Amino acid sequence: MSTLIADITFEFRRHKELADRAIAGLSDEAFFRRPADQVNPIALIVKHVAGNLASRWADFLSTDGEKPTRDRDAEFILTPDDSRSNLLMAWDRGWSILFATLATLIEADLVKTVTVRGESLRAQQALLRGLNHAAYHVGQILYIARIMKPDAEYLTVPPGQSRQVAGGYLKPR
Repeated sequence: MSTLIADITFEFRRHKELADRAIAGLSDEAFFRRPADQVNPIALIVKHVAGNLASRWADFLSTDGEKPTRDRDAEFILTPDDSRSNLLMAWDRGWSILFATLATLIEADLVKTVTVRGESLRAQQALLRGLNHAAYHVGQILYIARIMKPDAEYLTVPPGQSRQVAGGYLKPR
């Protein structure tokens, strides 16, 4: 595995861990609560990221990242089937597809052309774009989780503790 692929894999894992820890600290009510009229609840962000990961990373080098079976618009609608456990199973499945794909990539793959919604990208570009997308939504999850549970343990550097935290992130207890 190339250094870049290893670094990207590390960052994806770090973001998933942060999101998982934030989600684990929430009640079901907070997981599904919409913080404002035009703001998605964490449940919908989880549903969207799960759909995105499953679509983008399955058959990454050989098929368009926007699979015909994906219904992106439906990812932003909660249905009766969208229990917390079902959403988290889909979330874990999406991340598993991503990590399985990353484990198969080699340095020579980085310059190959892949497509996402018909747009040609170098595989390296698609990896960075995917990491940015995941990081954006993980940031939303962490922010909304803080709103839903203001007294939760900090997952990143707590205010006023920059000098005490090695590596910029709190380690899981």
